[in-house]
Amino acid sequence: MSHVMAIDAGTGSIRAVIFTLDGQLVNIAQRSWEHLPEPGVPGSMGFTTETNYALMVECIQEALTTSGLNGTDIKAVSASAMREGFVVLDEQGNEIWACANVDSRATRQVEELFAQEGVVQDVYERSGQTPALAAQPRLLWLKEHKPEIYARAATILMLSEWVLYRLSGVRAMEPSNGSTSGMLSLETRDVDVHLAQRTGVRDDLIPPVCEPGTALGTVRADVAEETGLSTATLVVVGGGDAQLAALGLGLVNAGEVLLTAGTFWQLNVNLGVPKADPNMKIRVNMAAVPGLWQAEAIAFHPGTAVRWFRDTFAAEEVRQAHEQGRNPLDVLSEAAGTVGIGSDGVIPIFSDVMNYDRWTHASPSFLNLNLDGGPRLRAAMFRSLLENAAIVSDANLALVSTFADVNPDIPVTFAGGAANSPVWSQITADVLGRELRIPAVTEATAQGTAACAASAFLGGVTPAHLAAQWVQWSHTVQPDLNAHHEYQEVKDRWRTAYAPQLELAHAGIVAPLWRAPGA
Repeated sequence: MSHVMAIDAGTGSIRAVIFTLDGQLVNIAQRSWEHLPEPGVPGSMGFTTETNYALMVECIQEALTTSGLNGTDIKAVSASAMREGFVVLDEQGNEIWACANVDSRATRQVEELFAQEGVVQDVYERSGQTPALAAQPRLLWLKEHKPEIYARAATILMLSEWVLYRLSGVRAMEPSNGSTSGMLSLETRDVDVHLAQRTGVRDDLIPPVCEPGTALGTVRADVAEETGLSTATLVVVGGGDAQLAALGLGLVNAGEVLLTAGTFWQLNVNLGVPKADPNMKIRVNMAAVPGLWQAEAIAFHPGTAVRWFRDTFAAEEVRQAHEQGRNPLDVLSEAAGTVGIGSDGVIPIFSDVMNYDRWTHASPSFLNLNLDGGPRLRAAMFRSLLENAAIVSDANLALVSTFADVNPDIPVTFAGGAANSPVWSQITADVLGRELRIPAVTEATAQGTAACAASAFLGGVTPAHLAAQWVQWSHTVQPDLNAHHEYQEVKDRWRTAYAPQLELAHAGIVAPLWRAPGA
Protein backbone atom coordinates (compact mmCIF):
# COMPACT_ATOMS: atom_id res chain seq x y z
CA MET A 1 0.00 0.00 0.00
CA SER A 2 1.14 3.56 -0.71
CA HIS A 3 0.48 6.42 1.67
CA VAL A 4 1.94 9.77 2.71
CA MET A 5 2.24 11.39 6.11
CA ALA A 6 1.72 15.01 7.13
CA ILE A 7 3.25 16.21 10.40
CA ASP A 8 1.49 19.31 11.69
CA ALA A 9 3.37 21.21 14.40
CA GLY A 10 0.62 23.53 15.63
CA THR A 11 0.50 25.97 18.49
CA GLY A 12 -1.28 23.61 20.89
CA SER A 13 -0.40 20.18 19.58
CA ILE A 14 1.63 18.11 17.16
CA ARG A 15 -0.04 15.57 14.92
CA ALA A 16 0.87 12.87 12.45
CA VAL A 17 -1.81 12.48 9.78
CA ILE A 18 -1.80 9.70 7.18
CA PHE A 19 -3.42 10.02 3.75
CA THR A 20 -3.70 7.74 0.75
CA LEU A 21 -2.13 8.90 -2.50
CA ASP A 22 -5.55 10.04 -3.70
CA GLY A 23 -6.08 12.30 -0.72
CA GLN A 24 -8.24 10.14 1.54
CA LEU A 25 -7.69 10.67 5.26
CA VAL A 26 -6.66 7.43 6.96
CA ASN A 27 -5.60 8.20 10.53
CA ILE A 28 -4.53 10.91 12.98
CA ALA A 29 -2.33 10.68 16.06
CA GLN A 30 -2.01 13.75 18.26
CA ARG A 31 -0.15 14.96 21.33
CA SER A 32 -0.74 18.23 23.13
CA TRP A 33 2.28 20.33 23.91
CA GLU A 34 3.05 23.51 25.81
CA HIS A 35 5.48 26.30 25.08
CA LEU A 36 6.58 27.61 28.43
CA PRO A 37 8.14 30.96 29.29
CA GLU A 38 11.83 31.07 30.11
CA PRO A 39 12.40 31.89 33.79
CA GLY A 40 13.08 35.56 34.27
CA VAL A 41 12.33 36.51 30.65
CA PRO A 42 9.04 38.45 30.39
CA GLY A 43 6.97 37.72 27.28
CA SER A 44 9.03 34.69 26.33
CA MET A 45 7.56 31.54 24.81
CA GLY A 46 10.16 28.84 24.50
CA PHE A 47 10.16 25.75 22.30
CA THR A 48 11.69 22.68 23.95
CA THR A 49 13.18 20.76 21.06
CA GLU A 50 13.99 17.44 22.74
CA THR A 51 10.64 17.15 24.52
CA ASN A 52 8.75 18.14 21.40
CA TYR A 53 10.72 15.80 19.18
CA ALA A 54 9.83 12.93 21.52
CA LEU A 55 6.15 13.84 21.16
CA MET A 56 6.55 13.86 17.38
CA VAL A 57 8.06 10.37 17.51
CA GLU A 58 5.11 9.16 19.60
CA CYS A 59 2.64 10.55 17.06
CA ILE A 60 4.39 8.88 14.13
CA GLN A 61 4.56 5.55 15.94
CA GLU A 62 0.89 5.69 16.97
CA ALA A 63 -0.33 6.75 13.52
CA LEU A 64 1.45 3.80 11.93
CA THR A 65 0.41 1.26 14.55
CA THR A 66 -3.27 2.19 14.78
CA SER A 67 -3.66 2.28 11.00
CA GLY A 68 -2.03 -1.12 10.54
CA LEU A 69 0.71 0.29 8.33
CA ASN A 70 4.46 -0.08 8.44
CA GLY A 71 7.19 2.32 7.49
CA THR A 72 7.56 1.10 3.92
CA ASP A 73 3.90 2.04 3.29
CA ILE A 74 4.74 5.72 3.90
CA LYS A 75 6.29 6.84 0.65
CA ALA A 76 6.84 10.45 1.66
CA VAL A 77 6.45 12.72 4.68
CA SER A 78 6.10 16.49 4.82
CA ALA A 79 5.52 19.06 7.57
CA SER A 80 3.50 22.16 8.34
CA ALA A 81 3.88 24.34 11.42
CA MET A 82 2.79 27.45 13.23
CA ARG A 83 4.51 30.42 11.71
CA GLU A 84 7.10 32.83 13.23
CA GLY A 85 8.69 30.34 15.65
CA PHE A 86 12.18 29.12 14.84
CA VAL A 87 15.08 26.96 16.02
CA VAL A 88 18.75 28.01 16.04
CA LEU A 89 21.40 25.44 15.10
CA ASP A 90 25.15 25.64 15.55
CA GLU A 91 27.66 24.54 12.92
CA GLN A 92 27.53 20.92 14.15
CA GLY A 93 23.74 20.84 13.91
CA ASN A 94 22.99 21.09 17.64
CA GLU A 95 19.82 22.91 18.61
CA ILE A 96 21.06 25.76 20.82
CA TRP A 97 17.97 28.00 21.13
CA ALA A 98 14.33 28.02 20.03
CA CYS A 99 11.11 29.98 20.43
CA ALA A 100 7.45 29.42 19.56
CA ASN A 101 5.21 31.61 17.46
CA VAL A 102 4.06 34.48 19.68
CA ASP A 103 7.23 34.84 21.72
CA SER A 104 7.28 38.55 22.59
CA ARG A 105 10.46 38.87 24.66
CA ALA A 106 11.93 41.34 22.15
CA THR A 107 9.46 44.20 22.70
CA ARG A 108 12.23 46.72 23.35
CA GLN A 109 14.13 45.62 20.25
CA VAL A 110 10.94 46.03 18.19
CA GLU A 111 10.46 49.53 19.58
CA GLU A 112 14.05 50.44 18.73
CA LEU A 113 13.57 49.29 15.13
CA PHE A 114 10.38 51.36 14.85
CA ALA A 115 12.29 54.36 16.20
CA GLN A 116 14.92 54.15 13.42
CA GLU A 117 13.75 56.28 10.53
CA GLY A 118 12.72 54.28 7.48
CA VAL A 119 13.82 50.87 8.77
CA VAL A 120 10.39 49.32 9.37
CA GLN A 121 8.96 50.73 6.12
CA ASP A 122 11.95 49.41 4.17
CA VAL A 123 11.69 45.95 5.71
CA TYR A 124 7.94 45.83 5.12
CA GLU A 125 8.17 46.88 1.48
CA ARG A 126 10.79 44.22 0.75
CA SER A 127 9.42 41.36 2.89
CA GLY A 128 5.73 42.06 3.63
CA GLN A 129 6.53 41.83 7.35
CA THR A 130 6.98 44.26 10.23
CA PRO A 131 9.33 43.47 13.13
CA ALA A 132 6.50 42.73 15.58
CA LEU A 133 6.56 38.95 15.00
CA ALA A 134 9.59 38.57 12.73
CA ALA A 135 12.94 36.96 13.54
CA GLN A 136 15.18 40.03 13.58
CA PRO A 137 14.12 41.45 17.00
CA ARG A 138 14.51 38.03 18.63
CA LEU A 139 17.96 37.68 17.09
CA LEU A 140 18.81 41.15 18.42
CA TRP A 141 17.60 39.98 21.84
CA LEU A 142 19.92 36.96 21.58
CA LYS A 143 22.78 39.21 20.52
CA GLU A 144 22.29 41.32 23.65
CA HIS A 145 21.28 38.77 26.28
CA LYS A 146 22.90 35.52 25.10
CA PRO A 147 25.88 36.64 23.01
CA GLU A 148 27.58 33.24 23.25
CA ILE A 149 24.56 31.57 21.57
CA TYR A 150 24.36 34.32 18.97
CA ALA A 151 28.03 33.84 18.15
CA ARG A 152 27.62 30.06 17.80
CA ALA A 153 24.52 30.31 15.62
CA ALA A 154 24.96 28.89 12.12
CA THR A 155 21.39 28.40 10.88
CA ILE A 156 17.84 29.32 11.78
CA LEU A 157 15.07 26.92 10.84
CA MET A 158 11.36 27.68 10.86
CA LEU A 159 9.50 25.01 12.86
CA SER A 160 8.17 23.22 9.76
CA GLU A 161 11.73 22.83 8.48
CA TRP A 162 12.95 21.89 11.96
CA VAL A 163 10.67 18.85 11.70
CA LEU A 164 12.21 18.00 8.31
CA TYR A 165 15.72 18.55 9.68
CA ARG A 166 15.03 16.11 12.51
CA LEU A 167 13.84 13.54 9.99
CA SER A 168 16.49 13.98 7.30
CA GLY A 169 19.39 15.99 8.70
CA VAL A 170 19.03 18.53 5.85
CA ARG A 171 18.82 22.25 6.60
CA ALA A 172 16.38 24.22 4.44
CA MET A 173 13.89 27.06 4.46
CA GLU A 174 10.77 27.39 2.35
CA PRO A 175 9.00 30.59 1.30
CA SER A 176 5.57 30.38 2.95
CA ASN A 177 6.69 29.88 6.54
CA GLY A 178 10.06 31.46 5.86
CA SER A 179 8.41 34.70 4.77
CA THR A 180 7.14 35.22 8.34
CA SER A 181 10.76 35.45 9.50
CA GLY A 182 11.06 38.81 7.73
CA MET A 183 14.32 37.59 6.15
CA LEU A 184 13.08 36.67 2.65
CA SER A 185 12.33 38.91 -0.31
CA LEU A 186 8.70 39.03 -1.43
CA GLU A 187 9.78 39.52 -5.00
CA THR A 188 12.31 36.70 -5.32
CA ARG A 189 10.93 34.27 -2.69
CA ASP A 190 14.56 33.85 -1.59
CA VAL A 191 16.91 35.18 1.06
CA ASP A 192 17.53 38.94 1.02
CA VAL A 193 20.66 39.84 2.98
CA HIS A 194 19.59 43.50 3.05
CA LEU A 195 16.75 42.58 5.43
CA ALA A 196 19.27 41.28 7.97
CA GLN A 197 21.81 44.05 7.44
CA ARG A 198 19.19 46.81 7.67
CA THR A 199 18.08 45.54 11.08
CA GLY A 200 21.55 44.87 12.48
CA VAL A 201 21.56 41.08 12.53
CA ARG A 202 23.81 38.57 10.84
CA ASP A 203 23.10 37.85 7.18
CA ASP A 204 24.52 34.30 7.09
CA LEU A 205 21.86 32.40 9.04
CA ILE A 206 19.32 31.44 6.35
CA PRO A 207 19.76 27.99 4.75
CA PRO A 208 18.95 27.27 1.08
CA VAL A 209 15.35 28.13 0.17
CA CYS A 210 13.24 25.38 -1.47
CA GLU A 211 9.65 25.52 -2.69
CA PRO A 212 6.92 23.28 -1.16
CA GLY A 213 6.96 19.83 -2.73
CA THR A 214 10.77 19.68 -3.00
CA ALA A 215 12.30 16.40 -1.80
CA LEU A 216 15.19 17.09 0.61
CA GLY A 217 16.29 13.48 1.03
CA THR A 218 15.09 10.44 2.93
CA VAL A 219 14.56 9.56 6.59
CA ARG A 220 17.79 9.03 8.51
CA ALA A 221 18.51 5.50 9.70
CA ASP A 222 18.44 6.40 13.40
CA VAL A 223 15.15 8.27 12.98
CA ALA A 224 13.67 5.37 11.04
CA GLU A 225 14.52 3.07 13.94
CA GLU A 226 12.92 5.47 16.45
CA THR A 227 9.74 6.22 14.51
CA GLY A 228 9.02 3.13 12.44
CA LEU A 229 9.35 5.04 9.18
CA SER A 230 11.51 3.65 6.39
CA THR A 231 14.92 4.90 5.28
CA ALA A 232 13.33 5.00 1.80
CA THR A 233 10.63 7.45 2.90
CA LEU A 234 11.11 10.80 1.15
CA VAL A 235 11.32 13.92 3.32
CA VAL A 236 9.56 16.73 1.47
CA VAL A 237 9.27 20.48 1.99
CA GLY A 238 5.87 21.65 3.29
CA GLY A 239 5.33 25.12 4.79
CA GLY A 240 3.32 27.42 7.02
CA ASP A 241 0.05 26.15 8.43
CA ALA A 242 -2.21 28.91 7.06
CA GLN A 243 -0.73 28.79 3.58
CA LEU A 244 -0.95 25.01 3.44
CA ALA A 245 -4.59 25.21 4.56
CA ALA A 246 -5.30 27.39 1.53
CA LEU A 247 -3.45 24.89 -0.65
CA GLY A 248 -5.38 21.99 0.91
CA LEU A 249 -8.63 23.72 -0.04
CA GLY A 250 -7.53 24.13 -3.63
CA LEU A 251 -7.14 27.91 -3.44
CA VAL A 252 -4.27 28.24 -5.88
CA ASN A 253 -5.34 31.17 -8.10
CA ALA A 254 -4.99 34.92 -7.70
CA GLY A 255 -8.06 36.74 -6.35
CA GLU A 256 -9.40 33.81 -4.34
CA VAL A 257 -10.40 34.44 -0.71
CA LEU A 258 -10.22 32.11 2.30
CA LEU A 259 -11.79 33.02 5.64
CA THR A 260 -10.80 30.53 8.34
CA ALA A 261 -13.03 30.95 11.38
CA GLY A 262 -11.68 29.44 14.56
CA THR A 263 -10.21 30.95 17.72
CA PHE A 264 -8.97 33.70 15.40
CA TRP A 265 -10.64 34.60 12.11
CA GLN A 266 -7.93 34.64 9.49
CA LEU A 267 -8.50 36.17 6.06
CA ASN A 268 -6.17 35.16 3.23
CA VAL A 269 -6.42 36.66 -0.24
CA ASN A 270 -4.30 35.20 -3.03
CA LEU A 271 -2.19 37.74 -4.91
CA GLY A 272 -0.74 37.21 -8.35
CA VAL A 273 2.07 39.72 -7.78
CA PRO A 274 4.42 40.38 -4.83
CA LYS A 275 2.75 43.57 -3.66
CA ALA A 276 2.79 45.08 -0.17
CA ASP A 277 0.14 47.42 1.22
CA PRO A 278 1.18 51.07 0.70
CA ASN A 279 -0.47 51.89 4.05
CA MET A 280 1.25 48.98 5.86
CA LYS A 281 -2.03 47.79 7.39
CA ILE A 282 -1.98 44.25 5.96
CA ARG A 283 0.60 41.51 6.27
CA VAL A 284 1.74 39.93 3.00
CA ASN A 285 3.20 36.42 2.98
CA MET A 286 4.31 34.07 0.27
CA ALA A 287 1.79 31.39 -0.59
CA ALA A 288 2.69 27.69 -0.67
CA VAL A 289 2.46 27.87 -4.48
CA PRO A 290 5.28 29.34 -6.60
CA GLY A 291 4.28 32.62 -8.21
CA LEU A 292 1.54 33.29 -5.64
CA TRP A 293 1.43 35.50 -2.55
CA GLN A 294 -1.18 36.06 0.18
CA ALA A 295 -2.48 39.16 1.88
CA GLU A 296 -3.32 38.20 5.45
CA ALA A 297 -5.57 39.94 7.97
CA ILE A 298 -6.74 38.60 11.32
CA ALA A 299 -9.71 39.25 13.59
CA PHE A 300 -8.52 38.53 17.12
CA HIS A 301 -10.30 36.03 19.36
CA PRO A 302 -13.86 35.68 17.96
CA GLY A 303 -13.81 32.01 18.91
CA THR A 304 -12.40 32.80 22.33
CA ALA A 305 -15.10 35.43 22.87
CA VAL A 306 -18.02 33.10 22.18
CA ARG A 307 -16.59 30.44 24.50
CA TRP A 308 -15.97 33.08 27.17
CA PHE A 309 -19.57 34.26 26.82
CA ARG A 310 -20.84 30.70 27.14
CA ASP A 311 -18.83 30.09 30.29
CA THR A 312 -19.49 33.49 31.90
CA PHE A 313 -23.07 34.45 31.04
CA ALA A 314 -24.92 31.44 29.60
CA ALA A 315 -25.45 29.04 32.52
CA GLU A 316 -29.13 28.64 31.60
CA GLU A 317 -28.39 27.81 27.95
CA VAL A 318 -25.63 25.41 29.03
CA ARG A 319 -28.11 23.65 31.35
CA GLN A 320 -30.67 23.37 28.54
CA ALA A 321 -28.05 22.00 26.16
CA HIS A 322 -26.94 19.33 28.62
CA GLU A 323 -30.53 18.25 29.19
CA GLN A 324 -31.03 17.95 25.42
CA GLY A 325 -27.65 16.35 24.74
CA ARG A 326 -26.60 19.26 22.54
CA ASN A 327 -23.68 21.66 22.17
CA PRO A 328 -24.38 24.83 24.22
CA LEU A 329 -23.00 26.98 21.41
CA ASP A 330 -25.69 25.58 19.10
CA VAL A 331 -28.38 26.55 21.60
CA LEU A 332 -26.92 30.04 21.91
CA SER A 333 -26.67 30.40 18.13
CA GLU A 334 -30.30 29.41 17.65
CA ALA A 335 -31.33 32.01 20.21
CA ALA A 336 -29.17 34.58 18.40
CA GLY A 337 -31.02 33.71 15.21
CA THR A 338 -34.24 35.03 16.74
CA VAL A 339 -32.69 38.49 17.25
CA GLY A 340 -32.73 40.96 14.39
CA ILE A 341 -29.86 42.52 12.49
CA GLY A 342 -27.90 44.81 14.78
CA SER A 343 -28.40 42.70 17.91
CA ASP A 344 -30.98 45.02 19.52
CA GLY A 345 -28.39 47.79 19.49
CA VAL A 346 -25.74 45.93 21.54
CA ILE A 347 -22.25 46.97 20.41
CA PRO A 348 -19.40 44.53 21.09
CA ILE A 349 -15.88 45.87 21.65
CA PHE A 350 -13.37 43.12 20.99
CA SER A 351 -11.09 42.79 17.95
CA ASP A 352 -10.18 45.81 15.86
CA VAL A 353 -9.64 45.83 12.13
CA MET A 354 -6.15 44.77 11.04
CA ASN A 355 -3.47 47.41 11.58
CA TYR A 356 -0.16 45.66 11.00
CA ASP A 357 1.85 48.84 11.51
CA ARG A 358 0.72 49.57 15.10
CA TRP A 359 -1.66 46.86 16.21
CA THR A 360 -3.66 47.32 19.42
CA HIS A 361 -7.17 46.11 20.32
CA ALA A 362 -9.52 47.86 22.72
CA SER A 363 -10.42 46.37 26.10
CA PRO A 364 -13.21 43.75 25.76
CA SER A 365 -16.66 45.09 26.60
CA PHE A 366 -20.28 45.42 25.51
CA LEU A 367 -21.87 48.84 24.97
CA ASN A 368 -25.51 49.92 24.93
CA LEU A 369 -26.90 47.19 27.18
CA ASN A 370 -30.34 47.58 28.72
CA LEU A 371 -31.21 46.55 32.26
CA ASP A 372 -34.05 44.23 31.30
CA GLY A 373 -31.71 41.23 31.36
CA GLY A 374 -32.98 37.72 30.74
CA PRO A 375 -32.60 35.39 27.78
CA ARG A 376 -33.39 38.06 25.17
CA LEU A 377 -30.46 40.22 26.26
CA ARG A 378 -28.13 37.20 26.36
CA ALA A 379 -29.25 36.25 22.85
CA ALA A 380 -28.60 39.83 21.64
CA MET A 381 -25.16 39.92 23.26
CA PHE A 382 -24.25 36.59 21.74
CA ARG A 383 -25.51 37.61 18.29
CA SER A 384 -23.42 40.78 18.54
CA LEU A 385 -20.32 38.60 18.87
CA LEU A 386 -21.28 36.62 15.77
CA GLU A 387 -21.95 39.80 13.82
CA ASN A 388 -18.74 41.42 15.01
CA ALA A 389 -16.51 38.62 13.75
CA ALA A 390 -18.07 39.02 10.32
CA ILE A 391 -17.93 42.85 10.43
CA VAL A 392 -14.22 42.91 11.28
CA SER A 393 -13.51 40.32 8.57
CA ASP A 394 -15.47 42.39 6.05
CA ALA A 395 -13.45 45.46 7.00
CA ASN A 396 -10.24 43.46 6.63
CA LEU A 397 -11.30 42.33 3.16
CA ALA A 398 -12.03 45.95 2.24
CA LEU A 399 -8.51 46.91 3.36
CA VAL A 400 -6.98 44.23 1.14
CA SER A 401 -9.13 45.44 -1.76
CA THR A 402 -7.51 48.90 -1.57
CA PHE A 403 -4.22 47.55 -2.97
CA ALA A 404 -4.95 44.10 -4.41
CA ASP A 405 -7.26 42.52 -6.96
CA VAL A 406 -9.99 40.59 -5.17
CA ASN A 407 -12.31 38.62 -7.44
CA PRO A 408 -15.87 39.59 -6.38
CA ASP A 409 -17.51 37.06 -8.69
CA ILE A 410 -16.36 33.86 -6.98
CA PRO A 411 -17.44 32.52 -3.57
CA VAL A 412 -15.47 33.18 -0.42
CA THR A 413 -14.25 29.88 1.02
CA PHE A 414 -15.45 29.75 4.65
CA ALA A 415 -13.73 27.12 6.78
CA GLY A 416 -13.18 26.34 10.45
CA GLY A 417 -15.49 25.72 13.38
CA ALA A 418 -17.84 28.66 12.73
CA ALA A 419 -18.61 27.29 9.26
CA ASN A 420 -20.51 24.48 11.00
CA SER A 421 -23.02 27.00 12.40
CA PRO A 422 -25.89 27.81 9.99
CA VAL A 423 -26.64 31.04 11.88
CA TRP A 424 -23.05 32.28 11.92
CA SER A 425 -22.52 31.27 8.28
CA GLN A 426 -25.61 33.19 7.18
CA ILE A 427 -24.61 36.28 9.18
CA THR A 428 -21.17 36.15 7.56
CA ALA A 429 -22.59 35.81 4.04
CA ASP A 430 -24.97 38.71 4.70
CA VAL A 431 -22.30 41.02 6.15
CA LEU A 432 -19.84 40.29 3.31
CA GLY A 433 -22.54 40.30 0.64
CA ARG A 434 -20.77 37.30 -0.87
CA GLU A 435 -21.63 33.67 -1.48
CA LEU A 436 -19.80 31.36 0.92
CA ARG A 437 -18.43 27.98 -0.10
CA ILE A 438 -18.13 25.52 2.81
CA PRO A 439 -15.58 22.71 2.38
CA ALA A 440 -16.19 19.14 3.39
CA VAL A 441 -12.49 18.95 4.23
CA THR A 442 -11.90 19.03 7.98
CA GLU A 443 -8.10 18.74 7.88
CA ALA A 444 -7.18 21.39 5.32
CA THR A 445 -3.66 22.11 6.59
CA ALA A 446 -2.76 18.42 6.82
CA GLN A 447 -4.27 17.80 3.37
CA GLY A 448 -2.18 20.58 1.84
CA THR A 449 0.90 19.16 3.54
CA ALA A 450 0.08 15.68 2.25
CA ALA A 451 -0.27 17.07 -1.27
CA CYS A 452 3.32 18.32 -1.01
CA ALA A 453 4.51 14.88 0.07
CA ALA A 454 2.50 13.04 -2.59
CA SER A 455 3.68 15.31 -5.40
CA ALA A 456 7.32 14.55 -4.64
CA PHE A 457 6.71 10.80 -4.59
CA LEU A 458 4.52 10.70 -7.71
CA GLY A 459 6.66 13.08 -9.75
CA GLY A 460 5.44 15.16 -12.67
CA VAL A 461 2.58 16.71 -10.70
CA THR A 462 2.50 19.79 -8.48
CA PRO A 463 1.05 20.07 -4.96
CA ALA A 464 -1.43 22.62 -6.34
CA HIS A 465 -2.68 20.16 -8.97
CA LEU A 466 -3.14 17.37 -6.44
CA ALA A 467 -4.83 19.62 -3.89
CA ALA A 468 -7.33 20.85 -6.48
CA GLN A 469 -8.15 17.22 -7.33
CA TRP A 470 -8.54 16.14 -3.71
CA VAL A 471 -10.74 18.94 -2.30
CA GLN A 472 -14.44 18.25 -1.73
CA TRP A 473 -17.22 20.73 -0.92
CA SER A 474 -20.12 20.48 1.49
CA HIS A 475 -22.50 23.30 0.53
CA THR A 476 -22.83 26.99 -0.24
CA VAL A 477 -24.52 29.84 1.65
CA GLN A 478 -26.19 32.63 -0.34
CA PRO A 479 -26.22 36.21 0.99
CA ASP A 480 -29.44 38.11 1.60
CA LEU A 481 -28.67 41.36 -0.20
CA ASN A 482 -31.34 43.28 1.71
CA ALA A 483 -29.68 42.19 4.94
CA HIS A 484 -26.30 43.15 3.48
CA HIS A 485 -27.48 46.73 2.93
CA GLU A 486 -29.03 46.84 6.40
CA TYR A 487 -25.70 45.82 7.92
CA GLN A 488 -24.04 48.98 6.61
CA GLU A 489 -25.55 51.01 9.44
CA VAL A 490 -24.44 48.37 11.97
CA LYS A 491 -20.87 48.55 10.62
CA ASP A 492 -20.83 52.35 10.83
CA ARG A 493 -22.18 52.35 14.39
CA TRP A 494 -19.53 49.85 15.49
CA ARG A 495 -16.69 51.87 13.93
CA THR A 496 -17.90 55.04 15.65
CA ALA A 497 -18.17 53.31 19.03
CA TYR A 498 -14.85 51.46 18.77
CA ALA A 499 -12.60 54.46 18.20
CA PRO A 500 -12.94 56.07 21.69
CA GLN A 501 -12.63 52.65 23.35
CA LEU A 502 -9.34 52.15 21.52
CA GLU A 503 -8.14 55.54 22.73
CA LEU A 504 -8.78 54.45 26.32
CA ALA A 505 -6.50 51.46 25.72
CA HIS A 506 -3.82 53.66 24.12
CA ALA A 507 -4.00 55.98 27.12
CA GLY A 508 -3.54 53.12 29.58
CA ILE A 509 -6.93 53.67 31.22
CA VAL A 510 -7.96 50.11 30.36
CA ALA A 511 -6.00 46.99 29.39
CA PRO A 512 -6.11 46.15 25.67
CA LEU A 513 -7.37 42.80 24.42
CA TRP A 514 -3.94 42.47 22.77
CA ARG A 515 -1.11 44.76 21.80
CA ALA A 516 1.60 43.84 19.32
CA PRO A 517 5.21 44.11 20.48
CA GLY A 518 6.33 47.67 19.80
CA ALA A 519 2.79 49.01 19.41
